[in-house]
Amino acid sequence: MPKTAIVYRSPHHGNTKKLLDAIVQAHPEVELFHAGDAGFDPADYDAIGFASGVYMGKLHRKVRKAIGSLHSDGRKAFALFTCGDSAGGKYGERMMEALRQKGFEACGYFWCVGLDTVGPLVLFGGVNKGRPNADDARDAVHFFEGLNL
Repeated sequence: MPKTAIVYRSPHHGNTKKLLDAIVQAHPEVELFHAGDAGFDPADYDAIGFASGVYMGKLHRKVRKAIGSLHSDGRKAFALFTCGDSAGGKYGERMMEALRQKGFEACGYFWCVGLDTVGPLVLFGGVNKGRPNADDARDAVHFFEGLNL
C-alpha cells in the first residue's frame, strides 16, 4: 500500500474520527493529521485523504484550507465525510472536483450519516443517533481497501 496520510477535523461529536480510527486499526501504517497542525509534509506521502464532517454543505474550514494550500501534481487523493443529511452523497462530487482542481487524482469518496445536533435539533437530542456505527466503520475500511492508490 502506498504511504498514506489523512488530514482531518472531527471536533463536534467525533463522527468522522470514529471512521478514521477503524481505518487506522485495520491499517496502522496510515498516518492521521489534524488539519491546520504543524508537522504534515505532503511530499512525504503518495496518497492523501481529506476527512471531516459536513458543515453547511462544506468540509470543515481547516480541511478546506489544507486542500487549498496544496498543489499535488497528480498525487492521489480521496475524501471521507460524515453529515446529518441523509442525502449527503451530493457533497461528494463537489469534493472530488475541488481535489481535481488542485491537481490531485481524485480516487473516490466515502460518506455516511452521523449524529447531528445543529440548531433546533439539539432540543430533541439530534438526528442519526448512534451513527456512525460499527457497520459504517466497517464500510469505511472496505472503501479504503478498495481505493486504487
